[in-house]
Amino acid sequence: MATEVIVLNGGSSSGKSGIVRCLQALLPEPWLAFGIDGLIEAMPASLQAALVSPDGSVQVGPEFARLEAAWRRGVAATARAGARVIIDDVFLGGAASQDRWREPLAGLDVLWVGVRCEAAVAAGREIVRGDRAPGMAEKQAEAVHQGVVYDLEVDTTHTEALDCARTVVAAVVSDDCP
Repeated sequence: MATEVIVLNGGSSSGKSGIVRCLQALLPEPWLAFGIDGLIEAMPASLQAALVSPDGSVQVGPEFARLEAAWRRGVAATARAGARVIIDDVFLGGAASQDRWREPLAGLDVLWVGVRCEAAVAAGREIVRGDRAPGMAEKQAEAVHQGVVYDLEVDTTHTEALDCARTVVAAVVSDDCP
């Protein structure tokens, strides 16, 4: 079966968004990208403000969880309707977060990709970005991978997004060939 969904999981500032843009440029047909940042931006300011603590930790409440579950079902429905989909997410709950994706994605051919980056490098990127609470990248760098099972892992610590994307494309293209 041909890959229908690519799920990228990594901590904040690990390089997922850059990889997504490169994947969209490199893959032989159009892929839609859905990212957790886009979901957060779509939420009311009151929910956004309550998400991140000053120390960079993230607190997800029941209303956020309800909306996130609906978003996951919508992304999966888009794939089921025939669009190929790239998901850019942060598995704050490690394996439990992956399990929350497994149910809506059941029956689809999914490539699970871990995006790793050393905490110190991600923290430096976080400072340069200027749009994240200090400490978020360091807190998430390893925690998001706990218990998660991947088909493929890439590491952006010393590897550019384009090269990481090429590794993912190679896996997708080999899967798409008869």
